[in-house]
Amino acid sequence: MPDPAVRVEDLVVRYGSRAAVSGLSFDASTGQVTALVGPNGAGKTSTVEVCVGLRSAAAGTVEVLGTSLPASGSARSALHQRVGVMLQDGGLYPSARPLELVRHVAALYPDPHDPAGLLDGLGIDPGTRTPIRRLSGGEQRRVAAATALVGRPDLAFLDEPTAGLDAIARRSFHDLVRELVGAGTTIVLTTHLMDDVERLADRVVVVAGGRSIRQGTVAELVGQVEGVSFRGPMHADLSGLRAVLPGDATVVEAPPGHYRVDGAADPMVLSAIAAWCAQHGIRTGDLSIGRRSLEDVVVELVGDL
Repeated sequence: MPDPAVRVEDLVVRYGSRAAVSGLSFDASTGQVTALVGPNGAGKTSTVEVCVGLRSAAAGTVEVLGTSLPASGSARSALHQRVGVMLQDGGLYPSARPLELVRHVAALYPDPHDPAGLLDGLGIDPGTRTPIRRLSGGEQRRVAAATALVGRPDLAFLDEPTAGLDAIARRSFHDLVRELVGAGTTIVLTTHLMDDVERLADRVVVVAGGRSIRQGTVAELVGQVEGVSFRGPMHADLSGLRAVLPGDATVVEAPPGHYRVDGAADPMVLSAIAAWCAQHGIRTGDLSIGRRSLEDVVVELVGDL
């Protein structure tokens, strides 16, 4: 089994006296997509910044493509040629045109993609004369993705890559990521969009409070338990509902006003839930049946801290 492309152990990142990352550990396997998910302020971006050499760790160890960080000299230069980075903010020259910028970045790598073809595949007209500062937010994200991927990196860090993209552009980006992974690129993805994670990630690391609180595949995190979800008034008294459900059923409210009953969704259970909803003025049309989503799981994990 190959060594992981990224290995982070007991990472600590501080801003003055405040710890943004507090002992985070995870591996990103070679040739896979590893997603870091969690709330704002969880430490995801700080972790990426350490992994790409933009920030120093206060403690812990980080290895990227077999090189211990921080690297210097020839080891640092060699690593830069194998890693692509798409930051959450910044990294673009506002007065440059998209093709000018991507061509400039491509010249830094030994075997880059064709800049015009890559931009076109990401939905940006390579012939546009519009400077980057005048592009929409979603268009700027696509240019940033092109700069991260044009060098055919062995490893790419993509921080919120689909923020601001419409549904069609997001699907196109998903296709591009799958194509890159199929060609051997390792991706470390940070995002708040669970649809991106469910479609792309081989492994998910849930981060909160600067540490990992759960890791696994999407299937492992979501599980196979079916249930019923519905919306209602915040902090409703659930004692009456629990009293009429089977003993193995569980009822949780997470986030406030969102309820889920886990257990067999047979007709008797559905009837009991529907009756309880009617008593509390909740429309039965708001009921949904199925397995938990990844978003449900992440919200419950973070809410339990």
